[in-house]
Amino acid sequence: MEGVIDAVTRDLLTRTPGFDWTVTEFVRVVDARLPPRVYYKHCPELLERPVATPSGIPVQLQLLGSDPATLAANARQALCLGAIGIDLNFGCPAKLVNRHDGGASLLRTPHRVEAAVAAVHDAVGDAIPVTAKIRLGFADRRQAVACARAAEAGGAAQLVVHGRTRDEGYRPPAHWEWIGRIRRQLRIPVVANGDIWTLEDYWKARTLSGCRDVMLGRGALADPWLAPRIRHWLSTGERLPDTTWQARAATLTAYAATQREKLQDRVVVSLIKQWLNQMRNRDAEAQRRFQRLKRITDLDRLLAELHDDRETPQARQAQGEPA
Repeated sequence: MEGVIDAVTRDLLTRTPGFDWTVTEFVRVVDARLPPRVYYKHCPELLERPVATPSGIPVQLQLLGSDPATLAANARQALCLGAIGIDLNFGCPAKLVNRHDGGASLLRTPHRVEAAVAAVHDAVGDAIPVTAKIRLGFADRRQAVACARAAEAGGAAQLVVHGRTRDEGYRPPAHWEWIGRIRRQLRIPVVANGDIWTLEDYWKARTLSGCRDVMLGRGALADPWLAPRIRHWLSTGERLPDTTWQARAATLTAYAATQREKLQDRVVVSLIKQWLNQMRNRDAEAQRRFQRLKRITDLDRLLAELHDDRETPQARQAQGEPA
């Protein structure tokens, strides 16, 4: 999710009620206490009170690192800047991150997970909650429960579990039943994560894991209305219509309009393609648009193509072309 879930995306995804809370992209902690400007870059919501999206959805700050003392120093820095919660990332499977002893690399040694969580918990005390995210281990699942217990022992108030090991990456399926094994061993709340793309996936993940809550990542980018769809179904029992291409295009356009105020057009083009790449895996029209737009480098042309109604399935059917 690095490079995608920034403050602009958090704003757009929370405008319609659905999410209970959000988390920033990870702040990489290595060997020093970072200056305030780094925190404000990753979490500009810290500049306002409450620390929330414009729609009022709380934003927690995510740290990624391995050295307990440095994590503690940065947690204290974040607390001083107004952070309302610290989320520790032990789930990132990226090879570069893991080679530098971050993310899921700590899952090979559960006591290191406990030491990292404990250091942050001790640093902030009871002022704000400390939460964590793990996977089902690094190369295999043999230490999945041990890592979860380690996070709890360190003082985590809540644990998100992605239903794969690091070596499994994002290859389906997510093992939601294994999240249930972890949940039954812990006293703290456990949140299920991984491969929740649809309302049916949501219910299956909850059923197999026994978790009350789920975390959406890629699924929320693939369908920006997934969280509202789930919330609406839970409230009314009614299923909302599928998200149209026009709605997706409007979201991407709103995203571009805000991003181009501070970023160069070529960067915004890249970010839109990155988001559209997430959409295309679960939507045929988004896939078709991505293939047409992936070589466009001009932002205005790209935005025009997003809204070209001649390219919709309905227009192609009217012209006698296959949808």
